[in-house]
Amino acid sequence: MQSSLNLVNNPTDEQRRRMLKETCENAGRPEDYDYILQYLSPPPEITSIVPAGALKGVKIGIVGGGLAGLASAYELRKLGADITIMEANTDRIGGRVYTYYYDANGQYYGEYGAYRIPVSHETTWFYINIFGLDTTSLTPPKRNNFYYVHNVRIRVTDSIEQYIYPKYNLTSEEQNTPWRALKEYADTYRFLQLTAEERSQLIRILPEYSPEFLSLTEISLRQNYEMLGLSQGAIELISGLDPAAGALLNVSYADIASDDYSFDFVNIFGIQGGMVKLPLAFFDSFKSKNPKGYGSLSQSQIGSVSYKAGHIVTGIYLSDYKNKIVLKYRNRIDGNDAADIFDYVICTIPLTALRTVDIRPRFTNSKIQAIMEQYYTDAMKVSFFCNRRFWERNTDYGNIIGGISFTDLPIQSILYPPDHNSYLPEASCTSEEPGVLTASYTLAHNSVRLGGMYDNLRYETIRQNVEEVHGLPRGFLSSFVQYHKAVHWNAEPLYRGAFSLDLPGQKKLFSYELQQPEYNGRLYLAGEHVSAKHGWMQGALYSAKDTANRLAMHFFSKYV
Repeated sequence: MQSSLNLVNNPTDEQRRRMLKETCENAGRPEDYDYILQYLSPPPEITSIVPAGALKGVKIGIVGGGLAGLASAYELRKLGADITIMEANTDRIGGRVYTYYYDANGQYYGEYGAYRIPVSHETTWFYINIFGLDTTSLTPPKRNNFYYVHNVRIRVTDSIEQYIYPKYNLTSEEQNTPWRALKEYADTYRFLQLTAEERSQLIRILPEYSPEFLSLTEISLRQNYEMLGLSQGAIELISGLDPAAGALLNVSYADIASDDYSFDFVNIFGIQGGMVKLPLAFFDSFKSKNPKGYGSLSQSQIGSVSYKAGHIVTGIYLSDYKNKIVLKYRNRIDGNDAADIFDYVICTIPLTALRTVDIRPRFTNSKIQAIMEQYYTDAMKVSFFCNRRFWERNTDYGNIIGGISFTDLPIQSILYPPDHNSYLPEASCTSEEPGVLTASYTLAHNSVRLGGMYDNLRYETIRQNVEEVHGLPRGFLSSFVQYHKAVHWNAEPLYRGAFSLDLPGQKKLFSYELQQPEYNGRLYLAGEHVSAKHGWMQGALYSAKDTANRLAMHFFSKYV
């Protein structure tokens, strides 16, 4: 259930927390509110742990300039460190935060990576507040999107039970259970059997977990459905109406339940002008002598950050000399190989990319196993830059402002731009202006199968799927789509996957181990894969801040 505040742009912290509290109460679990707030809030301020300027003269190398790399540099600069970020990308900043602008003024853009910010993600909002970024609600002013499943087209406000249920082989009990209740039972029943403290472990990384909680991590989403007694027909129904769940049936139930636990798809926001404005804010702060969020720190206490674009790290080595770490890298611009020596290193690149970096001596066996084995889901987004917003027209196929349509067709889901969400009354905006439609957002095997097509055939398939979802004749959209762009994350050489998720058993095996430093406390991993919030900016930012704190404490305890 949505909060009464869900259409507010630029919510205050008080408003956000009220939304979250209302949502917890409406879900019948108000006791979860304090746990969610506590464990998604940012780690302590680094200067409350180690004095400002305490790392003067310490050289820190950061592998990867995505959110985690940028945020860890931002934090460690407060302590006076000399920081170098090695970023392989040459043409943009942000890693898997990827905003693409279709016009010079930045009015029309598509998001190909991170897309939404739940009100519960306190660490993300912490940095949004520091940099004074404007946010906009992604909640549509009215729910009028489509389900197109089993060749049946309905609006989301129509009766799923009447029109969709008969297409699936459901038991009599399932037939008599409303869709909302069936889906809630399937997704939340198992973790709601735990105590409030036990289920808070869904958003925590611990050296040991309770046996009751561990049972959630050892089964897949499909196994959860089957153990609850759902028929295969009901699982097929869920996969059609919630294609993201259908694509991730083999993933650990606990990893999927983490999103439901903290209401990650309720009361969500985006950054006005594009999500890339957050990584750009970090990047721009490195050029400032008085960065935002540094309070009364003097310039003599603040360190330096050098951002080296086009530098792809190919080797990580522990030196025999004073436990120094050598980073070998290739300059992609001139093709030359070189190396640099650091006192500490934070490696933030995905494990998929770290897998092909030469590491000597090897990390611990369990960490190497995690690098080899940790699951990353594929994802692909394809956006259409349209000269008119056909989806907003007052027609049988339109009347859609914001939100998502779901389908069992290959495109999986259609995301409508939120930039008209707050235009009320509707007459104050027009459907005849251009707009960017995320025509296809797919996960896992859907991305592999659609992403592997030839570009021209993929475009035709996606365009035809969008036409079918909206009930449009074949070829109708040809005159609307001016340009299309696809980002297939498995095929991106620097990432080789969209984001990490646990397979059954991996949280116990790898989550705590990935947080442990290597090379006598001189090397750390950070990123969304080293967090309890896989696939979210929250995970990357929390991990970055926590890792910076642990590195600083190691230095201070050893050398000061």
